[in-house]
Amino acid sequence: MTTIVAAGLTKSYGAEPNRVPALRGVDVAIPKGTFTAVMGPSGSGKSTLLHCLSGLDTVDAGTVRIGETEITALPERALTRLRRERIGFVFQAFNLLPTLTARENIVLPLQLTGRRPDAAHFDAVVTLLGLPDRLEHTPAQLSGGQAQRVAMARALITRPDVVFADEPTGNLDRRTGRELLDLLRRSVTELGQTVVMVTHDPAAAARTDRVLLLADGRIVDDVAAPSGTEVLRRLDELDAGEAAAARAADPAADSRGGRPATYLVAALPAAASVAAGPSATGPAAAGPSATGPAADHPAAASLATELTATGPAAASVAAGLTAAGPAAAGSAAASLAADPAADRLAAAELVTDPAAADSAAGLAVNLLAGSSAAESAAGPGADPAATRPAATKRAARRRRREATA
Repeated sequence: MTTIVAAGLTKSYGAEPNRVPALRGVDVAIPKGTFTAVMGPSGSGKSTLLHCLSGLDTVDAGTVRIGETEITALPERALTRLRRERIGFVFQAFNLLPTLTARENIVLPLQLTGRRPDAAHFDAVVTLLGLPDRLEHTPAQLSGGQAQRVAMARALITRPDVVFADEPTGNLDRRTGRELLDLLRRSVTELGQTVVMVTHDPAAAARTDRVLLLADGRIVDDVAAPSGTEVLRRLDELDAGEAAAARAADPAADSRGGRPATYLVAALPAAASVAAGPSATGPAAAGPSATGPAADHPAAASLATELTATGPAAASVAAGLTAAGPAAAGSAAASLAADPAADRLAAAELVTDPAAADSAAGLAVNLLAGSSAAESAAGPGADPAATRPAATKRAARRRRREATA
């Protein structure tokens, strides 16, 4: 059975000539009793989609059905009643009334409709969320995690058709956030609840049944039974695709410094053909040369292959590492052996971060000029990761933290 069906959702903000499209013909179906995450870059339309699916915002075109009710056709008063009785909300801000106790906050949606809470369901929700000994506390007497659990109990108490959660762990520490995600997961498996959650966190998405990836107001991927690693990989692919589209839409960006390719072409004259883009006969198509300095360093060749696949700018670095000589190949090998995933993430960052490209170009110039800087950086007792440009190291660390959060 399907809880939510949306067809052709279109939504824009502002007026011409400054109109900004937020959703572009979105079609989606959410089955009953499932946990779905919505992810994507900032500005991709995640929160707008949640607001339109839940009736918090209107649409310019398209329809949304919750059960048998087409909510996009309802007048405002009927839509308000539907949100109150059939939809639960959990937001990043807890939105608890400060003068009410936890118990009173939980049952407030029922009181607004003149209904009495079902004692058995109330006890089941409160027990699931670990709140029996906090019911007489006011929000000021609760921790952040406890306050969010009260907000979640308030969302579940009406037995809603669906619960919408917008960054529910955003105000929580890591451990408390994981506990809340576990509780959302249990509400699906133990109470049969349907949950739709917007999140930026791949680890949070890994607790769901399905991840919808949005870009530029469209659903561009649908990942079933996701893992954190798979979600991060798909997001990286999405970022790379957007960067490529931006370069195609505005080739002059390179000359303005908006893309790093020019820095690297200037630093690596021998790699200009690679940076110009893959071709059937060029280095990007063939990958690293089977002969030359890198041929004796399989790890370096592997790194060069990863860089070449990432994009034109990173391909320049690949060509530089392949052609620069044993020092460069050895440095690349040591770096790759230390942390392959970080090197791939750092390479991807070069496509969108001019500062990182500047640093990478400087390193490549040193390598091509026979500088000993790279060799000394990778010398005995040194940290192999120190051979990476500082900007890309920072990017790699940031991406690793996001992947394991």
